[in-house]
Amino acid sequence: MKIALLDYGAGNVASVERALHRLGAESNRAAFPSDLANANRIILPGVGHFAALIRALDERRLREPLMTAIRRGIPFLGICLGLQALYERSEEAPGLAGLAIFAGEVRALPSNVKLPHMGWNRIRVSRRSELLHGLSEQDYFYFAHTFAATESSSEVVATCDHGAQFTVVLQKENIFGVQFHPEKSGAAGARVLRNFLRLAA
Repeated sequence: MKIALLDYGAGNVASVERALHRLGAESNRAAFPSDLANANRIILPGVGHFAALIRALDERRLREPLMTAIRRGIPFLGICLGLQALYERSEEAPGLAGLAIFAGEVRALPSNVKLPHMGWNRIRVSRRSELLHGLSEQDYFYFAHTFAATESSSEVVATCDHGAQFTVVLQKENIFGVQFHPEKSGAAGARVLRNFLRLAA
């Protein structure tokens, strides 16, 4: 299995690498278009600013090779900011176009709650997903974010609340996104990563 971790010069790439290694899976950092050519799993880790991620993908000419791989049916997982990048745009960086796989805009969580939303939380599951196989609403996941997708759609698998309801898990065919950090979420997060690795390519 060839797992490509999109490396845009920042983020939680190393911690995701370590989490995969604990599962017995090796990965390669993808910083150039050619690095995605033979991948059969792609993960976009994400921490930081929406603008930094999107600009890095475009400057490194990774956007189109990534979209081509996704259109070929390669399983893709976006983590935290990696989930937010799947939308058309974000309030965090007005004017910058996201990957636009999902319609809508990522918005800041309400200012009447503590921000960033950081720490452990449970999720509310609304439909079945291979990504959550073996998990339940009793499991806790680790979050660290200020912005989130809040629009409901048929692709939303699970949600959470912090001042407002927001999307936690997305799935559309071979495309998955999680707002929490599976690499920091203990056994439950490890199960999410293991489920992703077991998806049919």
